[in-house]
Amino acid sequence: MDRHTYQTGIIGNCAYLAHINKNTNVDWLCWPRFDSSFVFGGLLDEEKGGEFSIRPAGEYESRQFYLENTNILCTEISDAEGTYRITDFAPRFHQYERYYKPLMLIRKIEVVEGNPRVKVKCKPVYSYGDEKFTSSRGSNHLLFEAGAEMLQLSTNISLSYIEDERYFALHEPKYLIVTYGYKLEAPIASTADRFLENTKAYWRTWIKHSSIGSFNQAIVIRSSLVLKIHQYEDTGAIIAASTTSLPEHPGSTRNWDYRYCWMRDTYYVITALNHIGHFEEMERYFNYVTDISFRNDIRYQPLFGIAGERTLTERILTNIKGYQGNQPVRVGNQAFEHIQNDIYGQVLISMLPLYNDSRFIYDERQDSSQWLDSLISKIERTIDEKDAGIWEFRNIANIHCYTNLFQWAGAKAALKMAKTINHVDFQERAQVLIDKAAKHIEDCYDPERKVYNHAVGSKHLDASTLQLILMNYLEHDSQKAKDHLIAVEKELKAENGLFYRYKHSDDFGKPKSTFLICAFWYVEALACVGRVDDAIREFELLLKFGNHLQLFSEDVDETDGSQWGNFPQAYSHVGLMNAAYRIATKLDKPIFL
Repeated sequence: MDRHTYQTGIIGNCAYLAHINKNTNVDWLCWPRFDSSFVFGGLLDEEKGGEFSIRPAGEYESRQFYLENTNILCTEISDAEGTYRITDFAPRFHQYERYYKPLMLIRKIEVVEGNPRVKVKCKPVYSYGDEKFTSSRGSNHLLFEAGAEMLQLSTNISLSYIEDERYFALHEPKYLIVTYGYKLEAPIASTADRFLENTKAYWRTWIKHSSIGSFNQAIVIRSSLVLKIHQYEDTGAIIAASTTSLPEHPGSTRNWDYRYCWMRDTYYVITALNHIGHFEEMERYFNYVTDISFRNDIRYQPLFGIAGERTLTERILTNIKGYQGNQPVRVGNQAFEHIQNDIYGQVLISMLPLYNDSRFIYDERQDSSQWLDSLISKIERTIDEKDAGIWEFRNIANIHCYTNLFQWAGAKAALKMAKTINHVDFQERAQVLIDKAAKHIEDCYDPERKVYNHAVGSKHLDASTLQLILMNYLEHDSQKAKDHLIAVEKELKAENGLFYRYKHSDDFGKPKSTFLICAFWYVEALACVGRVDDAIREFELLLKFGNHLQLFSEDVDETDGSQWGNFPQAYSHVGLMNAAYRIATKLDKPIFL
Protein backbone atom coordinates (compact mmCIF):
# COMPACT_ATOMS: atom_id res chain seq x y z
CA MET A 1 0.00 0.00 0.00
CA ASP A 2 1.34 3.42 -0.97
CA ARG A 3 2.01 5.82 1.87
CA HIS A 4 -0.21 8.89 1.81
CA THR A 5 1.62 12.17 2.34
CA TYR A 6 0.46 15.71 1.82
CA GLN A 7 1.97 17.00 -1.41
CA THR A 8 2.26 20.62 -0.37
CA GLY A 9 4.72 23.01 1.15
CA ILE A 10 3.72 26.14 3.04
CA ILE A 11 4.71 29.77 2.82
CA GLY A 12 3.66 32.62 5.09
CA ASN A 13 4.55 35.94 6.63
CA CYS A 14 2.65 35.92 9.97
CA ALA A 15 -0.35 37.55 8.29
CA TYR A 16 -1.38 34.58 6.13
CA LEU A 17 -0.38 31.05 5.17
CA ALA A 18 -0.58 29.36 1.76
CA HIS A 19 -0.12 25.75 0.66
CA ILE A 20 1.67 25.19 -2.65
CA ASN A 21 1.22 21.76 -4.23
CA LYS A 22 4.01 19.96 -6.06
CA ASN A 23 1.78 20.27 -9.12
CA THR A 24 2.25 24.11 -8.83
CA ASN A 25 -1.30 24.85 -7.68
CA VAL A 26 -1.99 27.08 -4.71
CA ASP A 27 -4.07 24.44 -2.93
CA TRP A 28 -5.01 26.52 0.11
CA LEU A 29 -5.01 30.23 0.83
CA CYS A 30 -7.38 32.00 3.22
CA TRP A 31 -7.62 35.79 3.08
CA PRO A 32 -7.64 38.17 4.84
CA ARG A 33 -7.09 36.05 8.01
CA PHE A 34 -6.08 32.51 8.86
CA ASP A 35 -9.72 31.71 9.65
CA SER A 36 -11.31 33.48 6.65
CA SER A 37 -12.81 31.76 3.64
CA PHE A 38 -10.32 30.33 1.20
CA VAL A 39 -9.71 32.18 -2.04
CA PHE A 40 -7.94 29.07 -3.30
CA GLY A 41 -9.21 25.86 -1.74
CA GLY A 42 -8.45 23.00 -4.10
CA LEU A 43 -7.24 21.06 -1.07
CA LEU A 44 -10.90 20.42 -0.19
CA ASP A 45 -12.55 20.62 -3.61
CA GLU A 46 -10.70 20.75 -6.93
CA GLU A 47 -13.72 22.25 -8.71
CA LYS A 48 -15.30 24.65 -6.22
CA GLY A 49 -11.98 25.51 -4.59
CA GLY A 50 -10.71 27.47 -7.57
CA GLU A 51 -7.20 27.19 -9.01
CA PHE A 52 -3.91 29.06 -9.33
CA SER A 53 -1.49 26.86 -11.26
CA ILE A 54 1.47 27.17 -13.65
CA ARG A 55 1.64 23.89 -15.54
CA PRO A 56 3.16 22.43 -18.72
CA ALA A 57 1.12 20.74 -21.42
CA GLY A 58 2.12 17.10 -20.97
CA GLU A 59 3.49 14.74 -18.37
CA TYR A 60 6.07 16.15 -16.03
CA GLU A 61 8.16 15.52 -12.95
CA SER A 62 8.20 17.81 -9.95
CA ARG A 63 10.42 18.48 -6.99
CA GLN A 64 10.07 20.98 -4.17
CA PHE A 65 12.56 22.49 -1.79
CA TYR A 66 12.95 25.50 0.46
CA LEU A 67 15.70 28.02 -0.01
CA GLU A 68 17.95 27.15 2.91
CA ASN A 69 16.84 28.58 6.26
CA THR A 70 13.83 30.41 4.80
CA ASN A 71 10.10 30.04 4.24
CA ILE A 72 10.63 30.62 0.51
CA LEU A 73 9.49 27.60 -1.51
CA CYS A 74 10.76 26.47 -4.90
CA THR A 75 8.91 24.07 -7.20
CA GLU A 76 10.81 22.75 -10.24
CA ILE A 77 8.85 21.25 -13.12
CA SER A 78 10.57 19.17 -15.80
CA ASP A 79 9.06 17.81 -19.01
CA ALA A 80 10.28 16.88 -22.49
CA GLU A 81 10.67 20.55 -23.44
CA GLY A 82 12.69 21.73 -20.45
CA THR A 83 12.69 22.70 -16.78
CA TYR A 84 11.34 25.76 -15.04
CA ARG A 85 11.32 26.90 -11.41
CA ILE A 86 8.54 28.65 -9.52
CA THR A 87 9.65 30.56 -6.44
CA ASP A 88 6.72 31.23 -4.12
CA PHE A 89 6.91 33.49 -1.09
CA ALA A 90 4.99 35.79 1.22
CA PRO A 91 6.96 39.04 1.61
CA ARG A 92 8.23 39.73 5.11
CA PHE A 93 10.99 42.11 6.12
CA HIS A 94 11.68 45.17 8.24
CA GLN A 95 10.64 48.46 6.72
CA TYR A 96 9.73 51.87 8.14
CA GLU A 97 10.39 50.72 11.72
CA ARG A 98 7.97 47.79 11.46
CA TYR A 99 7.59 44.43 9.80
CA TYR A 100 6.21 44.62 6.30
CA LYS A 101 3.89 41.60 5.87
CA PRO A 102 1.31 42.43 3.20
CA LEU A 103 -1.51 40.21 1.98
CA MET A 104 0.56 39.53 -1.10
CA LEU A 105 1.59 36.29 -2.80
CA ILE A 106 4.51 36.51 -5.22
CA ARG A 107 5.28 33.79 -7.77
CA LYS A 108 8.47 34.08 -9.84
CA ILE A 109 8.79 31.79 -12.87
CA GLU A 110 12.17 31.27 -14.53
CA VAL A 111 13.76 28.85 -16.97
CA VAL A 112 16.27 26.36 -15.58
CA GLU A 113 17.02 24.65 -18.90
CA GLY A 114 15.51 24.03 -22.32
CA ASN A 115 12.46 25.78 -23.75
CA PRO A 116 9.53 25.01 -21.47
CA ARG A 117 5.98 26.12 -22.26
CA VAL A 118 3.47 26.83 -19.50
CA LYS A 119 -0.13 27.79 -18.92
CA VAL A 120 -1.20 30.03 -16.04
CA LYS A 121 -4.66 29.49 -14.61
CA CYS A 122 -5.94 31.88 -11.95
CA LYS A 123 -9.52 31.31 -10.76
CA PRO A 124 -10.09 32.60 -7.21
CA VAL A 125 -13.33 31.94 -5.32
CA TYR A 126 -14.89 33.15 -2.08
CA SER A 127 -17.47 32.22 0.58
CA TYR A 128 -16.02 28.71 0.65
CA GLY A 129 -16.67 28.21 -3.04
CA ASP A 130 -20.17 29.65 -3.16
CA GLU A 131 -19.03 32.90 -4.79
CA LYS A 132 -16.91 33.38 -7.88
CA PHE A 133 -15.03 36.54 -8.69
CA THR A 134 -15.76 38.59 -11.78
CA SER A 135 -12.63 39.78 -13.54
CA SER A 136 -11.78 42.96 -15.41
CA ARG A 137 -8.64 43.81 -17.29
CA GLY A 138 -6.20 46.62 -16.67
CA SER A 139 -2.96 47.56 -18.41
CA ASN A 140 -0.87 44.90 -16.63
CA HIS A 141 -3.26 43.39 -14.17
CA LEU A 142 -6.50 41.48 -13.74
CA LEU A 143 -8.89 42.76 -11.10
CA PHE A 144 -11.08 40.15 -9.39
CA GLU A 145 -14.15 41.32 -7.47
CA ALA A 146 -16.87 39.52 -5.49
CA GLY A 147 -19.05 41.88 -3.47
CA ALA A 148 -16.76 43.75 -1.11
CA GLU A 149 -13.85 41.34 -1.77
CA MET A 150 -11.14 42.37 -4.20
CA LEU A 151 -7.98 40.70 -5.49
CA GLN A 152 -5.53 41.99 -8.05
CA LEU A 153 -3.18 39.87 -10.17
CA SER A 154 -0.31 42.01 -11.46
CA THR A 155 2.00 40.38 -13.99
CA ASN A 156 4.43 40.85 -16.87
CA ILE A 157 2.82 37.89 -18.64
CA SER A 158 0.48 38.65 -21.52
CA LEU A 159 -2.99 39.03 -20.01
CA SER A 160 -4.43 37.37 -23.09
CA TYR A 161 -2.50 34.20 -22.30
CA ILE A 162 -3.93 34.15 -18.78
CA GLU A 163 -7.50 35.06 -19.69
CA ASP A 164 -7.58 32.56 -22.57
CA GLU A 165 -5.60 29.95 -20.58
CA ARG A 166 -3.13 29.50 -23.45
CA TYR A 167 0.33 27.96 -23.33
CA PHE A 168 3.28 30.25 -23.93
CA ALA A 169 7.05 29.87 -24.08
CA LEU A 170 9.23 31.01 -21.20
CA HIS A 171 12.13 33.13 -22.41
CA GLU A 172 12.69 35.42 -19.44
CA PRO A 173 11.62 35.59 -15.79
CA LYS A 174 7.92 36.09 -15.34
CA TYR A 175 6.14 37.34 -12.22
CA LEU A 176 2.68 36.91 -10.76
CA ILE A 177 1.82 39.15 -7.80
CA VAL A 178 -1.57 38.67 -6.15
CA THR A 179 -2.74 41.24 -3.60
CA TYR A 180 -5.85 41.26 -1.43
CA GLY A 181 -7.83 44.43 -0.76
CA TYR A 182 -5.55 46.87 -2.56
CA LYS A 183 -4.00 47.52 -5.97
CA LEU A 184 -0.28 47.24 -6.57
CA GLU A 185 1.03 50.44 -8.10
CA ALA A 186 4.77 49.61 -8.01
CA PRO A 187 6.78 48.14 -10.90
CA ILE A 188 6.35 44.37 -11.13
CA ALA A 189 9.72 42.73 -11.81
CA SER A 190 11.97 44.96 -9.72
CA THR A 191 9.52 45.00 -6.81
CA ALA A 192 9.21 41.20 -6.80
CA ASP A 193 12.98 40.68 -6.94
CA ARG A 194 13.63 43.26 -4.22
CA PHE A 195 10.98 41.72 -1.99
CA LEU A 196 12.48 38.28 -2.62
CA GLU A 197 15.96 39.35 -1.55
CA ASN A 198 14.64 41.22 1.48
CA THR A 199 12.50 38.27 2.55
CA LYS A 200 15.37 35.84 2.10
CA ALA A 201 17.60 38.07 4.24
CA TYR A 202 14.90 38.37 6.92
CA TRP A 203 14.45 34.62 7.36
CA ARG A 204 18.16 33.86 7.38
CA THR A 205 18.79 36.56 9.96
CA TRP A 206 15.92 35.19 12.06
CA ILE A 207 17.54 31.76 12.07
CA LYS A 208 20.97 33.21 12.89
CA HIS A 209 19.39 34.81 15.95
CA SER A 210 17.96 31.47 17.08
CA SER A 211 19.48 29.26 19.76
CA ILE A 212 19.37 25.84 18.16
CA GLY A 213 21.60 23.01 19.31
CA SER A 214 23.55 20.62 17.13
CA PHE A 215 21.26 17.61 17.63
CA ASN A 216 19.33 17.21 14.35
CA GLN A 217 19.78 20.90 13.81
CA ALA A 218 18.42 21.12 10.25
CA ILE A 219 15.09 19.52 11.15
CA VAL A 220 14.70 21.75 14.22
CA ILE A 221 15.37 24.80 12.04
CA ARG A 222 12.61 23.76 9.66
CA SER A 223 10.19 23.16 12.54
CA SER A 224 11.07 26.56 14.01
CA LEU A 225 10.29 28.23 10.70
CA VAL A 226 6.99 26.34 10.51
CA LEU A 227 6.01 27.42 14.02
CA LYS A 228 6.93 31.03 13.31
CA ILE A 229 4.51 31.45 10.41
CA HIS A 230 1.65 29.89 12.39
CA GLN A 231 1.69 33.00 14.57
CA TYR A 232 -0.82 35.68 13.65
CA GLU A 233 1.40 38.62 14.44
CA ASP A 234 -1.40 41.16 14.68
CA THR A 235 -2.55 39.61 17.97
CA GLY A 236 0.20 37.10 18.82
CA ALA A 237 -2.09 34.06 18.58
CA ILE A 238 -0.56 30.80 17.36
CA ILE A 239 -2.95 28.50 15.51
CA ALA A 240 -2.89 24.71 15.67
CA ALA A 241 -2.91 24.41 11.86
CA SER A 242 -3.85 26.51 8.85
CA THR A 243 -6.32 23.94 7.49
CA THR A 244 -9.74 22.55 8.26
CA SER A 245 -11.36 19.15 7.81
CA LEU A 246 -8.35 17.07 6.82
CA PRO A 247 -9.44 13.71 8.29
CA GLU A 248 -7.65 12.00 11.16
CA HIS A 249 -8.21 8.82 9.15
CA PRO A 250 -10.12 8.25 5.88
CA GLY A 251 -13.81 7.84 6.57
CA SER A 252 -13.43 8.58 10.28
CA THR A 253 -15.54 11.80 10.19
CA ARG A 254 -12.96 13.18 12.65
CA ASN A 255 -12.54 16.26 10.48
CA TRP A 256 -11.96 19.43 12.49
CA ASP A 257 -11.26 23.10 11.90
CA TYR A 258 -7.88 23.82 13.51
CA ARG A 259 -7.44 27.47 12.51
CA TYR A 260 -7.73 28.62 16.13
CA CYS A 261 -5.62 28.99 19.24
CA TRP A 262 -5.90 26.27 21.89
CA MET A 263 -5.21 27.30 25.46
CA ARG A 264 -4.23 23.72 26.34
CA ASP A 265 -1.09 24.09 24.21
CA THR A 266 0.08 27.37 25.70
CA TYR A 267 2.80 25.86 27.87
CA TYR A 268 4.28 23.72 25.10
CA VAL A 269 4.40 26.58 22.61
CA ILE A 270 6.00 29.05 25.00
CA THR A 271 8.52 26.38 26.03
CA ALA A 272 9.47 25.77 22.39
CA LEU A 273 9.87 29.49 21.67
CA ASN A 274 11.93 29.91 24.82
CA HIS A 275 14.20 27.01 23.84
CA ILE A 276 15.10 28.65 20.52
CA GLY A 277 15.62 32.00 22.19
CA HIS A 278 12.88 33.94 20.41
CA PHE A 279 11.61 36.26 23.10
CA GLU A 280 9.74 38.51 20.67
CA GLU A 281 7.42 35.75 19.48
CA MET A 282 7.05 34.43 23.01
CA GLU A 283 6.11 37.90 24.27
CA ARG A 284 3.50 38.36 21.52
CA TYR A 285 1.92 35.02 22.33
CA PHE A 286 2.17 35.82 26.02
CA ASN A 287 0.31 39.10 25.43
CA TYR A 288 -2.46 37.29 23.53
CA VAL A 289 -2.89 34.84 26.40
CA THR A 290 -2.69 37.66 28.96
CA ASP A 291 -5.46 39.58 27.20
CA ILE A 292 -7.71 36.54 27.46
CA SER A 293 -6.60 35.72 30.99
CA PHE A 294 -7.45 39.13 32.43
CA ARG A 295 -11.08 38.81 31.41
CA ASN A 296 -13.46 38.30 34.30
CA ASP A 297 -14.99 35.13 32.89
CA ILE A 298 -16.23 32.47 35.29
CA ARG A 299 -14.31 29.90 33.27
CA TYR A 300 -12.06 29.84 30.22
CA GLN A 301 -12.94 27.89 27.11
CA PRO A 302 -10.46 25.49 25.48
CA LEU A 303 -9.86 27.57 22.36
CA PHE A 304 -10.32 31.08 21.04
CA GLY A 305 -10.25 32.83 17.70
CA ILE A 306 -7.06 34.53 16.58
CA ALA A 307 -8.31 37.90 17.85
CA GLY A 308 -9.64 36.35 21.05
CA GLU A 309 -13.14 35.62 19.72
CA ARG A 310 -15.14 33.42 22.06
CA THR A 311 -17.90 32.13 19.79
CA LEU A 312 -16.59 29.74 17.14
CA THR A 313 -19.87 28.25 16.02
CA GLU A 314 -19.33 25.02 14.12
CA ARG A 315 -21.15 24.52 10.83
CA ILE A 316 -20.92 21.96 8.05
CA LEU A 317 -20.30 23.03 4.44
CA THR A 318 -22.50 20.82 2.30
CA ASN A 319 -21.27 22.28 -1.01
CA ILE A 320 -17.65 21.16 -0.60
CA LYS A 321 -16.54 17.61 -1.48
CA GLY A 322 -13.88 17.43 1.22
CA TYR A 323 -10.31 16.16 1.08
CA GLN A 324 -10.38 13.04 -1.10
CA GLY A 325 -14.14 13.03 -0.62
CA ASN A 326 -13.98 12.93 3.18
CA GLN A 327 -17.02 14.45 4.84
CA PRO A 328 -18.02 16.46 6.76
CA VAL A 329 -16.25 19.73 5.98
CA ARG A 330 -16.43 21.87 9.09
CA VAL A 331 -15.93 25.58 9.70
CA GLY A 332 -15.74 26.63 13.34
CA ASN A 333 -15.17 24.25 16.22
CA GLN A 334 -17.74 23.16 18.77
CA ALA A 335 -14.96 22.43 21.26
CA PHE A 336 -15.16 26.07 22.34
CA GLU A 337 -18.21 25.01 24.38
CA HIS A 338 -16.40 22.20 26.19
CA ILE A 339 -15.27 22.12 29.79
CA GLN A 340 -11.51 21.62 29.88
CA ASN A 341 -10.07 22.41 33.27
CA ASP A 342 -6.35 21.92 32.64
CA ILE A 343 -6.23 25.29 30.87
CA TYR A 344 -6.10 27.31 34.12
CA GLY A 345 -2.89 25.54 35.03
CA GLN A 346 -1.62 26.00 31.47
CA VAL A 347 -2.17 29.74 31.76
CA LEU A 348 -0.54 29.98 35.18
CA ILE A 349 2.66 28.15 34.27
CA SER A 350 2.80 30.05 30.99
CA MET A 351 2.66 33.33 32.91
CA LEU A 352 5.43 32.30 35.27
CA PRO A 353 8.12 34.05 33.15
CA LEU A 354 6.59 37.35 34.26
CA TYR A 355 7.91 36.53 37.70
CA ASN A 356 11.20 34.74 37.09
CA ASP A 357 12.47 36.11 33.75
CA SER A 358 14.30 39.42 34.07
CA ARG A 359 13.46 40.32 30.47
CA PHE A 360 9.97 41.22 31.73
CA ILE A 361 9.86 44.41 33.78
CA TYR A 362 7.96 44.77 37.02
CA ASP A 363 5.34 47.11 35.56
CA GLU A 364 4.14 44.28 33.32
CA ARG A 365 2.87 42.39 36.36
CA GLN A 366 1.30 45.31 38.21
CA ASP A 367 -2.14 43.64 38.26
CA SER A 368 -0.75 40.48 39.83
CA SER A 369 -3.04 40.32 42.85
CA GLN A 370 -6.29 40.60 40.92
CA TRP A 371 -5.14 38.24 38.20
CA LEU A 372 -3.73 35.60 40.55
CA ASP A 373 -6.86 35.69 42.67
CA SER A 374 -8.96 35.09 39.56
CA LEU A 375 -6.90 32.10 38.40
CA ILE A 376 -6.63 30.50 41.82
CA SER A 377 -10.39 30.90 42.25
CA LYS A 378 -10.99 29.17 38.91
CA ILE A 379 -8.95 26.16 39.95
CA GLU A 380 -10.67 26.10 43.35
CA ARG A 381 -14.06 25.94 41.60
CA THR A 382 -13.09 23.26 39.11
CA ILE A 383 -10.52 21.01 40.77
CA ASP A 384 -13.13 18.39 41.77
CA GLU A 385 -15.10 18.72 38.53
CA LYS A 386 -15.26 16.23 35.68
CA ASP A 387 -14.24 17.59 32.29
CA ALA A 388 -13.71 16.67 28.63
CA GLY A 389 -9.96 16.26 29.10
CA ILE A 390 -7.11 17.20 26.78
CA TRP A 391 -8.61 15.25 23.86
CA GLU A 392 -11.94 17.07 24.13
CA PHE A 393 -14.32 14.12 24.32
CA ARG A 394 -17.67 15.43 23.18
CA ASN A 395 -19.96 13.32 25.34
CA ILE A 396 -17.65 11.78 27.94
CA ALA A 397 -16.56 13.44 31.20
CA ASN A 398 -14.08 12.22 33.82
CA ILE A 399 -11.74 13.44 36.53
CA HIS A 400 -8.69 13.22 34.30
CA CYS A 401 -5.15 12.64 35.49
CA TYR A 402 -3.82 15.10 32.91
CA THR A 403 -6.23 17.83 33.98
CA ASN A 404 -5.21 17.49 37.61
CA LEU A 405 -1.54 17.39 36.65
CA PHE A 406 -1.81 20.85 35.13
CA GLN A 407 -3.89 22.09 38.04
CA TRP A 408 -1.07 20.81 40.26
CA ALA A 409 1.58 22.48 38.09
CA GLY A 410 -0.46 25.67 37.83
CA ALA A 411 -0.92 25.82 41.60
CA LYS A 412 2.83 25.36 42.05
CA ALA A 413 3.40 28.24 39.64
CA ALA A 414 0.85 30.31 41.59
CA LEU A 415 2.76 29.55 44.78
CA LYS A 416 5.98 30.88 43.24
CA MET A 417 4.20 33.99 42.00
CA ALA A 418 2.58 34.58 45.38
CA LYS A 419 5.99 34.38 47.05
CA THR A 420 7.38 36.86 44.55
CA ILE A 421 4.70 39.43 45.39
CA ASN A 422 4.76 38.40 49.08
CA HIS A 423 1.07 37.48 49.27
CA VAL A 424 0.60 35.02 52.16
CA ASP A 425 -3.09 34.25 51.52
CA PHE A 426 -2.39 33.26 47.90
CA GLN A 427 0.47 31.04 49.07
CA GLU A 428 -1.81 29.18 51.47
CA ARG A 429 -4.57 28.76 48.87
CA ALA A 430 -2.09 27.55 46.25
CA GLN A 431 -0.67 24.95 48.64
CA VAL A 432 -4.16 23.59 49.34
CA LEU A 433 -4.69 23.19 45.60
CA ILE A 434 -1.32 21.48 45.13
CA ASP A 435 -2.25 18.90 47.74
CA LYS A 436 -5.77 18.38 46.42
CA ALA A 437 -4.60 17.98 42.79
CA ALA A 438 -1.95 15.49 43.89
CA LYS A 439 -4.64 13.49 45.70
CA HIS A 440 -6.70 13.25 42.49
CA ILE A 441 -3.61 12.23 40.51
CA GLU A 442 -2.79 9.50 43.02
CA ASP A 443 -6.38 8.27 42.78
CA CYS A 444 -5.50 7.41 39.16
CA TYR A 445 -2.59 5.20 40.22
CA ASP A 446 -2.83 1.43 39.78
CA PRO A 447 -0.28 -0.15 42.15
CA GLU A 448 -0.64 -3.59 40.60
CA ARG A 449 0.22 -2.43 37.10
CA LYS A 450 2.50 0.35 38.42
CA VAL A 451 0.92 2.91 36.12
CA TYR A 452 -1.29 5.99 36.25
CA ASN A 453 -4.59 5.50 34.45
CA HIS A 454 -6.09 8.27 32.37
CA ALA A 455 -8.87 9.08 34.86
CA VAL A 456 -10.14 8.27 38.34
CA GLY A 457 -11.98 4.95 38.29
CA SER A 458 -10.70 3.99 34.83
CA LYS A 459 -8.34 1.22 33.74
CA HIS A 460 -7.52 2.88 30.41
CA LEU A 461 -4.10 4.36 29.67
CA ASP A 462 -3.46 7.65 27.91
CA ALA A 463 -0.28 9.10 26.41
CA SER A 464 -1.04 12.44 28.07
CA THR A 465 0.05 10.88 31.39
CA LEU A 466 3.61 10.91 30.04
CA GLN A 467 3.46 14.53 31.15
CA LEU A 468 3.66 13.29 34.76
CA ILE A 469 7.33 12.72 33.95
CA LEU A 470 7.90 15.75 31.74
CA MET A 471 6.31 18.11 34.27
CA ASN A 472 8.41 16.68 37.12
CA TYR A 473 5.46 15.34 39.08
CA LEU A 474 7.32 12.04 39.02
CA GLU A 475 11.01 12.48 39.78
CA HIS A 476 13.00 11.49 36.73
CA ASP A 477 15.31 9.07 38.52
CA SER A 478 12.49 7.41 40.47
CA GLN A 479 11.41 3.83 39.86
CA LYS A 480 7.81 5.04 39.75
CA ALA A 481 8.57 7.20 36.70
CA LYS A 482 10.40 4.37 34.97
CA ASP A 483 7.63 1.86 35.70
CA HIS A 484 4.94 4.24 34.49
CA LEU A 485 6.80 4.83 31.23
CA ILE A 486 7.26 1.09 30.67
CA ALA A 487 3.56 0.39 31.19
CA VAL A 488 2.40 3.20 28.91
CA GLU A 489 4.81 2.33 26.11
CA LYS A 490 3.84 -1.34 26.32
CA GLU A 491 0.19 -0.52 25.64
CA LEU A 492 0.25 2.58 23.43
CA LYS A 493 3.51 2.44 21.47
CA ALA A 494 3.43 1.09 17.91
CA GLU A 495 6.31 -0.98 16.53
CA ASN A 496 7.54 1.84 14.31
CA GLY A 497 7.91 4.36 17.15
CA LEU A 498 4.49 5.94 16.72
CA PHE A 499 2.22 6.46 19.70
CA TYR A 500 -1.54 6.35 20.23
CA ARG A 501 -3.25 8.95 22.38
CA TYR A 502 -5.36 6.11 23.79
CA LYS A 503 -6.89 2.91 22.46
CA HIS A 504 -10.26 2.86 24.19
CA SER A 505 -13.44 3.94 22.42
CA ASP A 506 -14.50 7.57 22.43
CA ASP A 507 -17.48 9.38 20.89
CA PHE A 508 -16.50 8.17 17.42
CA GLY A 509 -15.26 4.65 18.22
CA LYS A 510 -11.67 3.49 18.60
CA PRO A 511 -8.94 5.72 17.12
CA LYS A 512 -7.31 4.34 13.96
CA SER A 513 -4.37 6.73 13.75
CA THR A 514 -1.53 7.58 16.08
CA PHE A 515 -1.01 11.11 17.32
CA LEU A 516 2.42 12.45 16.42
CA ILE A 517 2.97 14.83 19.33
CA CYS A 518 2.46 11.89 21.71
CA ALA A 519 5.41 10.14 20.09
CA PHE A 520 7.57 13.20 20.75
CA TRP A 521 6.34 13.28 24.36
CA TYR A 522 7.48 9.67 24.58
CA VAL A 523 10.92 10.67 23.29
CA GLU A 524 11.12 13.38 25.96
CA ALA A 525 10.06 10.94 28.67
CA LEU A 526 12.77 8.48 27.58
CA ALA A 527 15.39 11.23 27.85
CA CYS A 528 14.05 12.32 31.24
CA VAL A 529 14.41 8.87 32.83
CA GLY A 530 17.91 8.45 31.47
CA ARG A 531 17.16 6.24 28.45
CA VAL A 532 18.94 8.71 26.16
CA ASP A 533 20.04 6.18 23.54
CA ASP A 534 16.43 4.99 23.25
CA ALA A 535 15.28 8.60 22.96
CA ILE A 536 17.71 9.31 20.12
CA ARG A 537 16.71 6.15 18.27
CA GLU A 538 12.98 6.84 18.61
CA PHE A 539 13.38 10.50 17.65
CA GLU A 540 15.19 9.62 14.44
CA LEU A 541 12.62 6.94 13.63
CA LEU A 542 9.91 9.60 13.70
CA LEU A 543 11.63 11.81 11.13
CA LYS A 544 10.60 9.47 8.31
CA PHE A 545 6.96 10.43 8.89
CA GLY A 546 7.43 13.91 7.47
CA ASN A 547 6.54 14.68 3.87
CA HIS A 548 9.01 15.56 1.11
CA LEU A 549 9.75 18.87 2.87
CA GLN A 550 9.93 17.46 6.41
CA LEU A 551 6.55 18.91 7.30
CA PHE A 552 4.58 16.86 9.81
CA SER A 553 0.89 16.13 10.14
CA GLU A 554 -1.23 15.68 13.23
CA ASP A 555 -1.92 11.96 12.81
CA VAL A 556 -0.01 9.04 11.29
CA ASP A 557 -1.39 5.63 10.30
CA GLU A 558 0.52 2.93 12.14
CA THR A 559 0.14 0.36 9.34
CA ASP A 560 1.73 2.29 6.49
CA GLY A 561 3.03 5.56 7.94
CA SER A 562 0.49 7.69 6.04
CA GLN A 563 -0.01 11.30 7.09
CA TRP A 564 -3.52 12.32 8.17
CA GLY A 565 -5.15 15.11 10.10
CA ASN A 566 -4.66 18.82 9.65
CA PHE A 567 -1.36 19.73 8.07
CA PRO A 568 1.17 20.84 8.90
CA GLN A 569 0.30 20.58 12.56
CA ALA A 570 2.10 23.32 14.46
CA TYR A 571 2.06 21.30 17.67
CA SER A 572 3.67 18.27 16.02
CA HIS A 573 6.54 20.61 15.17
CA VAL A 574 6.48 22.02 18.71
CA GLY A 575 6.74 18.45 20.02
CA LEU A 576 9.70 17.81 17.74
CA MET A 577 11.46 20.98 18.88
CA ASN A 578 10.96 20.23 22.58
CA ALA A 579 12.07 16.60 22.20
CA ALA A 580 15.22 17.64 20.33
CA TYR A 581 16.00 20.22 23.00
CA ARG A 582 15.52 17.66 25.77
CA ILE A 583 17.93 15.25 24.07
CA ALA A 584 20.46 17.99 23.32
CA THR A 585 20.41 19.00 26.99
CA LYS A 586 21.04 15.41 28.06
CA LEU A 587 23.89 15.09 25.59
CA ASP A 588 25.27 18.38 26.91
CA LYS A 589 26.02 19.54 23.39
CA PRO A 590 26.60 23.27 23.04
CA ILE A 591 23.95 25.66 21.77
CA PHE A 592 25.94 27.45 19.14
CA LEU A 593 23.71 28.88 16.43
